[in-house]
Amino acid sequence: VSLGAMSSASLRRGAARSSRVVVRRGSPRRMSSMVELREERLHPGAASEWAAAFQSSALAVRSSQLRTATLPEVGGVLDVATTTYSWSGHEERSAYYAALAADPLDHSGGQWVAERKSCLYVEPPLVADFGLHGLANAAPPEGASVGGGDAIYELRRYQLQLGYTTVPRFLELYAGGLPSKLAAPGTDPSSSLVTVLNTEVGSLNEVIELWRHGRGTVAMDQSRQAARGAAPWREAIGSIAALAVSFTTSIHRPLPSAPWQ
Repeated sequence: VSLGAMSSASLRRGAARSSRVVVRRGSPRRMSSMVELREERLHPGAASEWAAAFQSSALAVRSSQLRTATLPEVGGVLDVATTTYSWSGHEERSAYYAALAADPLDHSGGQWVAERKSCLYVEPPLVADFGLHGLANAAPPEGASVGGGDAIYELRRYQLQLGYTTVPRFLELYAGGLPSKLAAPGTDPSSSLVTVLNTEVGSLNEVIELWRHGRGTVAMDQSRQAARGAAPWREAIGSIAALAVSFTTSIHRPLPSAPWQ
């Protein structure tokens, strides 16, 4: 997606100015053409049974394409198993699900799942320009390889107005304000913007931010408060609001079997 008049060089300069904050460069990554976000609405009270079944499926848990596997704690419908995958293309994705369907140990669906939803996204150029970890990177973000802590993932979703120019304009405004947000004094050092996504297949003109907060809601609240003091970010959000139809945010806890904690 084009970032309009804003050049890659200017984005990199902005990222460099904010490098003391948590824009962490990951290890060399395999670029992926698409990211899948799967949301499986479970029957009430069935989350623990689904999680145990998911963990028993070696293919599901050990897939090199699986990134996050979480359950929401607050911010919307609960008992929605949420997973993200990075695919090189439709062929790889189709082959994986064909193999999963044939896995005798895969019981992650069945009686616990009431509804499945799958959408495909792409990571825009700003993910690379700002040195964000990204979902194309199979290695976990810094601090996310060990479980048992307080870490949460924050899913921030913008549904934008229809139109060919809406997403490019959003990304231009977002990139203009992002350096000030990432560099805001008081930002918790365990908070990191993992990636930004926009829809390829699914609800069109949706943009998603995925944040990881290693110290949980304490880090999230501290970083949010710090961002409110970043004037360029506030100005960008004010302009973005005119493009948006709705905005939601939800807090997710990683499953113990997830590769990213």
